[in-house]
Amino acid sequence: MNTAAPVDAAVVGGGPAGLSAALYLARYNREVLVFDTGHGRSTHHQVNHNYLGFPGGIPTVDLRKLGTEQLARYPGARIAHHRVTAVEGDAGRGFTLHAQDLTWRARTLVLATGVLDHFPHFPHWESYVGRSMFWCITCDGYENRGRSILVVGHTDAAAGEAMQLHSLTDRVRLLTNSAHDEITPTFRARLAAAGIEVVHDRIAEPEGSEGQLTAIHTRGGRRLALDSLFSIQGATPETALARQLGVELAASGYVAVDTEQKTSVPGVYAAGDLTALHSHQVTSAVHEGAQAASAANYFLYPPELKAD
Repeated sequence: MNTAAPVDAAVVGGGPAGLSAALYLARYNREVLVFDTGHGRSTHHQVNHNYLGFPGGIPTVDLRKLGTEQLARYPGARIAHHRVTAVEGDAGRGFTLHAQDLTWRARTLVLATGVLDHFPHFPHWESYVGRSMFWCITCDGYENRGRSILVVGHTDAAAGEAMQLHSLTDRVRLLTNSAHDEITPTFRARLAAAGIEVVHDRIAEPEGSEGQLTAIHTRGGRRLALDSLFSIQGATPETALARQLGVELAASGYVAVDTEQKTSVPGVYAAGDLTALHSHQVTSAVHEGAQAASAANYFLYPPELKAD
């Protein structure tokens, strides 16, 4: 294996959290290496309307592009388009990252690996994500006021999302898309009281084109017309690297961090959707990336420059 020159910090993940962390580290005059596979939530088609300073909203792919261009102004920052498959080490001797036939060394590590969303899979499902298939009422609920919405999910979380969306439109239905229906009697009664139909069936195929869904056909023969689909089938935090390092996880399965984004392993920080079950927002990710970078920078100072 070839080992690249060591850097002050390695950031795993090129989304808003990772780019924010890298930018801050670069501005602290640190050598920082970002690993970006070009995947993740910020590579979908959605427009972010919640980020301050963009009156008309900004596509997340454009925000990533702008962040990458901003980072390119700093000679100490580099981006490697590799997937990190293994990591080892500790703060005493630094960290070793492995990808393909290369290894990298870093004195600190920021994990910004995000989550894996469990979208319903049907032909060309990726083309609808962020255009007419969403996962977040905070991000996309407002634009769907008064529209016909199909919520997909088989748990109380999906039922709760359907109830919340009902405050924006009276045209909401729920499709379990599962062999199991785990909605409790309490939530089922709430759905019924709100006039929200529950369809216990699975998706057979979509109807739509150019990213716009018009209907979902079920295996049972139903045609469910819609303007938008909200997928509430959960997400899995990408914690493989954190677990390799022995980083403590919260009961939810997400990486446990303190207010400075420190993990249980000295020299390892985490930021973005990886750190919390809720509040998966670009604004939160950018803030956490900046906080993680500032904590990592302080960690790198020699003892005589620290007040503690």
